[in-house]
Amino acid sequence: MTTQRLDGVTFAKMVLSGANHLTNNAKMIDALNVFPVPDGDTGTNMNLSMTSGAEEVRNVQDDHVGIVAQRLAKGLLMGARGNSGVILSQLFRGFGKSVADKETITPTDFAEALQAGVQTAYKAVMKPVEGTILTVAKDAANAAETIANEEVEMIPFLEKVITEAKASLKRTPELLPVLKEVGVVDSGGQGLVTIYEGFLANLKGEPLPELGDTTPSMNDMVNAEHHKLAQDFMDTDDIEFGYCTEFMVKLEEEKLNEYPYDETAFRNELSEIGDSLLVVSDEELVKVHVHAEHPGEAMNLGQRFGSLVKIKVENMREQHTSIVGDKKQDKQPKQREKSEFGIVTVAMGAGIKEIFESLGATYVIEGGQTMNPSTQDITQAIKEANAKNILIIPNNKNIWMAADQAAALAEENVAVVPTRTVPQGMSALLSFNAEQTLEENQEAMKAAAKGVKTGQLTYAVRDTQIDGMTIEQGNFMGILEGKITSTHGDKLETAKQLLNTMIDEEEDEILTILRGEEATQAEVEALEAYLEETFEDLEVEIHNGEQPIYSFIFSVE
Repeated sequence: MTTQRLDGVTFAKMVLSGANHLTNNAKMIDALNVFPVPDGDTGTNMNLSMTSGAEEVRNVQDDHVGIVAQRLAKGLLMGARGNSGVILSQLFRGFGKSVADKETITPTDFAEALQAGVQTAYKAVMKPVEGTILTVAKDAANAAETIANEEVEMIPFLEKVITEAKASLKRTPELLPVLKEVGVVDSGGQGLVTIYEGFLANLKGEPLPELGDTTPSMNDMVNAEHHKLAQDFMDTDDIEFGYCTEFMVKLEEEKLNEYPYDETAFRNELSEIGDSLLVVSDEELVKVHVHAEHPGEAMNLGQRFGSLVKIKVENMREQHTSIVGDKKQDKQPKQREKSEFGIVTVAMGAGIKEIFESLGATYVIEGGQTMNPSTQDITQAIKEANAKNILIIPNNKNIWMAADQAAALAEENVAVVPTRTVPQGMSALLSFNAEQTLEENQEAMKAAAKGVKTGQLTYAVRDTQIDGMTIEQGNFMGILEGKITSTHGDKLETAKQLLNTMIDEEEDEILTILRGEEATQAEVEALEAYLEETFEDLEVEIHNGEQPIYSFIFSVE
């Protein structure tokens, strides 16, 4: 097989293949994250971002490479999650611009497009770090320009480009010491190589394995607010399944002995009573989203396997009427008048969401760990905030780039307050002053966030060594300002070690504790007793954050 030019149809198939290959390997890429925390999510973020791009490409009915590439860029831009997803979107944004006017492309065109993507991505990152996905993309693009001078056939051209991409990936630990210390290559770079491998496999006629049933596509990853986007195209009476039903099943051994759990069979059962179905599970939990006319039926099916937790049922017919009005009475729903200021923030856990709302947040995006909001999620939140001036408080460094991207796309005046943690976000919110300008508030909120120390307690998902510390899988870890400072097999002992490191008795006055899903009342009481005995003058506030993954989040001021 010889191919000297790629047409739009061929390139589209390559993109879909690359997306599939990334999906198949997302968990492996997640495992490459340096910190052994449960929310290592580079593979997940890149997968969801690339899947969004692939969905756009899937709908293209054109044999023009430039059109296909620009639709890919558009899908990636709006679906970008996390820093890795945003960088990926920028790589293909530059690629798409480079080939925009080309019906077909040669290896030389492809090489120039890769180079344009690298230039776009580097411009998007304020402080580029070598030894990451950027380096792998740059090395592959540089090699591509040289190879294109020698190879006119696309297959050997791509083979050699990928060989250099893999060599660059292998070198990442030499450029980024923390990778070398932990013994992994860069996870974002691995994700990019995986996509390129998918491109080549399709071009060579070597199909990748079909996606497993346990891997949701972008269409499956239903945004809880997605119903609002479709309302204007239907009447209330047209809604067949009236209740948006979400719940989780905590699997229990006794029930599983009687009703063994099979994800595919369970999904098939649910599909008979509703639509917009999502079923995702691991060894302990099953998450379900379904539109059903009788929510109890769906829950009864789930309850065979264990106990129900986090139940949420919403009447979509009432939602539809409240959002657009009864179309039989009012064909032109009134638009709300915009307020002067709106504040959009990101929270994980119902309790933390309530805290942010009580502090004055206009719109809280649920997410932030393992499910970072996309550019489109943040763009939609900006619209929902319905204000002339918007402040975005992301509370996670891995959301900054998506927030910046959404701000750039918005018609409103938008400023991002780059908070790293939930406590920083809370402190920033408290400093908001409606009498000040957008820029004055942004600066004041940045300053307030810097005055907070944040500690987090979670568990290790694998054995590793980092910063001279040996960490065993399953042990607990205390993380102070993003750095692991303590580890122990006992949760409370780890918490005590972390707090001893965090608290300065002479300077610190207030400790705020956000209790997570996995923290028991007994643990909270034991921690309270320890703090009263050890730090007599410290004021302690405890809130039920209900956040996943982190048993405790500590804030010291």
